[in-house]
Amino acid sequence: MPIVFERPHALKDVSMHYCPGCTHGIVHRLIAEVIDELQIEGKTIGISPVGCTYNNYEYFNCDMVQAAHGRAPAVGTGVKRANPENVVFTYQGDGDLAAIGTAEIVHAAARGEKITTIFVNNAIYGMTSGQMAPTTLINQVTMTTPFGRSAEAHGFPIKVCEMLSSLEGAVYLERVAVNDIKNIKNAKQAIKKAFQVQIAKKGFSLVEILSTCPTNWGLNPIEAIKWLQDNMMPHYPLGNFKGKDLEV
Repeated sequence: MPIVFERPHALKDVSMHYCPGCTHGIVHRLIAEVIDELQIEGKTIGISPVGCTYNNYEYFNCDMVQAAHGRAPAVGTGVKRANPENVVFTYQGDGDLAAIGTAEIVHAAARGEKITTIFVNNAIYGMTSGQMAPTTLINQVTMTTPFGRSAEAHGFPIKVCEMLSSLEGAVYLERVAVNDIKNIKNAKQAIKKAFQVQIAKKGFSLVEILSTCPTNWGLNPIEAIKWLQDNMMPHYPLGNFKGKDLEV
């Protein structure tokens, strides 16, 4: 009987530590499937900073490097420049990338570093118990905004793809989600193209993935998917922000 579905070789056969309903596991699988399909496992290097995925080096079969909080693009830049034929990706959350690491991601994109960033946006600090993140929505309740985020007091949520789209070095920017089968398939294609852009040495690529955090949102997994659809997707519209027709 032919095998029609199995674990990607680039994803280790181990249990993950993520909370029930967290979609980091889906994103991990998509990355691993792309690595398998492009046959780049032996030349891929992932950069894992601080956040919910601080130990994702336990899950991928490729080489992984640990980075300080927010510094994954800087570390990735060094790894890529020292090993230009390798495929380098950073895997970052919104607190990591859009707060302490804002300068790192902006300047890596501005320089056109030939790395790929997988940016998981769940609108909250997940690892550190649910504080407000740069992507937290207006009126969203968090541990540090118990009455909801206020634009006057806390500013507006940062839209990373829109922000980076003006930078010439950023050549491929896409926002996707992993809330249903259709969007999961679209997310995989975006991740694959981002890696292909890097392999073709075109410049910097980033895929922003809208994800759930049921634990810190105070919701069950099904409610979290609905909250993402009803609240995050209207504010962070899915689609391509740069490089849609880029040939790779």
